Amino acid sequence: MAKASRKILVTSALPYANGPIHLGHMLEYIQTDIWSRYQKLQGHQCHYICADDAHGTPIMLKAQQLGITPEAMIEQTNREHQQDFADFNIAFDNYHSTHSQENRELSSQIYLRLKENGHIKTKTIAQLFDPEKNMFLPDRFVKGTCPKCKSEDQYGDNCDNCGATYSPTELINPKSAVSGATPIMKETEHFFFDLPAFADMLKQWTHSGSLQEEMANKLNEWFDQGLQQWDITRDSPYFGFEIPGAPGKFFYVWLDAPIGYMGSFKNLCDKRDDLNFDDFWAADSDAEVYHFIGKDIVYFHSLFWPAMLEGAGFRKPNAVFAHGYVTVNGAKMSKSKGTFIKARTYLDNLNPEYLRYYYAAKLNSRINDLDLDLEDFVQRVNSDLIGKLVNIASRTAGFISKRFDGKLASSVNDEHILQHCIDKQAIIADLYESREYSKAMREIMALADMANAYIAEQAPWKLAKEEATLDQAHKVCTLAIAIFKVLVTYLKPVLPQLAEDVEAFLNVELSWDNLQDNRFGEAINPFKALMQRIDPKHVEAMVEQSKQNLEATATKSESTETESAVADSELSKEPIADEITFDDFAKIDLRIARIVKAEHVKEANKLLRLELDLGGESKQVFAGIKSAYSPEDLQGKLTVMVANLAPRKMRFGVSEGMVLAAGPGGKDLWILEPHEGAEPGMRVK
Repeated sequence: MAKASRKILVTSALPYANGPIHLGHMLEYIQTDIWSRYQKLQGHQCHYICADDAHGTPIMLKAQQLGITPEAMIEQTNREHQQDFADFNIAFDNYHSTHSQENRELSSQIYLRLKENGHIKTKTIAQLFDPEKNMFLPDRFVKGTCPKCKSEDQYGDNCDNCGATYSPTELINPKSAVSGATPIMKETEHFFFDLPAFADMLKQWTHSGSLQEEMANKLNEWFDQGLQQWDITRDSPYFGFEIPGAPGKFFYVWLDAPIGYMGSFKNLCDKRDDLNFDDFWAADSDAEVYHFIGKDIVYFHSLFWPAMLEGAGFRKPNAVFAHGYVTVNGAKMSKSKGTFIKARTYLDNLNPEYLRYYYAAKLNSRINDLDLDLEDFVQRVNSDLIGKLVNIASRTAGFISKRFDGKLASSVNDEHILQHCIDKQAIIADLYESREYSKAMREIMALADMANAYIAEQAPWKLAKEEATLDQAHKVCTLAIAIFKVLVTYLKPVLPQLAEDVEAFLNVELSWDNLQDNRFGEAINPFKALMQRIDPKHVEAMVEQSKQNLEATATKSESTETESAVADSELSKEPIADEITFDDFAKIDLRIARIVKAEHVKEANKLLRLELDLGGESKQVFAGIKSAYSPEDLQGKLTVMVANLAPRKMRFGVSEGMVLAAGPGGKDLWILEPHEGAEPGMRVK
């Protein structure tokens, strides 16, 4: 009986657009991607969408620090985020930005509907104001001494030392984190969303099965305290959408951020003729909508968001799935220990599928924190993926190629073992559906153990030595390959790249519906190593690179995290070097060069190989800029190089010069780019 196809929209929380993706973020995107890939493997119409959360005071201030517009900064961050996700094999159907026309229109539409339905209230409030920067200060941009425990340098909403919560006006000696000025109180008119009007609906919805039980119970505390009207206004200057009919007033970032899910999907619908926005978001929609989020933003997604949708005449999500935080080696991620690891730093050193599998092997449907134990990570990947899974094929495929012309046997003995693996299909499907990935991985690895035990017992390497048992060796190896195909199919949502490589190896598309297609008697391609064991040195290198490259300005994905608005000057970080004479400088031959080719250097974590045209002469340079640039972003650009530097022989070839760049390193690195009009070969004087 054919399965009914479901229409599913699935989202991950929107990463904040003022910082890089790190391994804490990746937990959520890997968890969601696995679930989305599983649904597609089942034949359902599943769309996985996301976007950068691109509004708010922190973004405005960081762009000012960088000397660029907020639009330029969020565009650059968006490219970096998308590259990190793509390299981790996160298969978004659409990745957008909340700073989009679709999101502007939907935010205004929802606000105006809420206002028309009587759910927007107006109040005059008193708020701290920075007299030097001429701006109202969000709570997190006020610092002072905690009124409870007297700890200094605490934020305006809560104390990191004693955990107390308070109003920023209660701080002792408050200071603006933007300018350092003493803030003053100033009145302003704000708009409020009438959340208490939805209390009865929210009590019913939060306990309807749409939330995990522990999350629903946590929200009871908010109902017991009494829901409060929600301030949705921010005053100019602010980077965001101006509120319709209210010049100088802007939507608070948390109003338009979740609407960004709708905006990203609307953008996808506009690009495809087979998708209709209303089919998924209309109040009477029969589609399914699921949000994957971190436990720190439960309040917004489980109270404000469904209430806004209800009040504006849209459907509510079927479920909101929350997860815990990532710790590393049992502790909070630490910059000083090198365990605050950026996604790009990981990718510079390790296969992304290793982390996908490790997270899957520890994830469940509850809101537990997940510990990335780096020693356990190495052992588990090497044991499960290399020692168990890939080992099935590597122990048997060679015999198929060498002794049997690359063809599988036309039949096998002990087919009940294969059938036992296929019979686990429904169990594993249910575990994926319910997000119990760790249990699914245990089921799959138990089957791999069984297959390896069978291979060891049959010992095809011995059977192949005797003509009388050669046929049995052929059948044993064929059965092993058939089991391997089934297991990799089960793992396809977790290990998409491995699955693709296995499909090429076996000449088949791995499908949930073709597990019974054993391909007996058909040809396979010669086996190539599918995965390599993790060398602990690569993990050590990743940690060391994190220590060197991570800056104190690394941010969390959500807009509740802010940065210090006042950075040390670049000169204070790196003072001017000792004086040189003009003759010393004249020895350096700086030339304009065009980058005609750029490419990755295999086995090099930091290097790109550049071919530079100096206007008739070419030079090869190995530049340590891989963390900041993709090869395709460099080709065709002009830059400046040291053309008379003595050639340097490296493991990867000879480097014949040096390109000039500024910045502390990592992603914060910028090659020099001459203005238009400069020509390759021109000397820089």
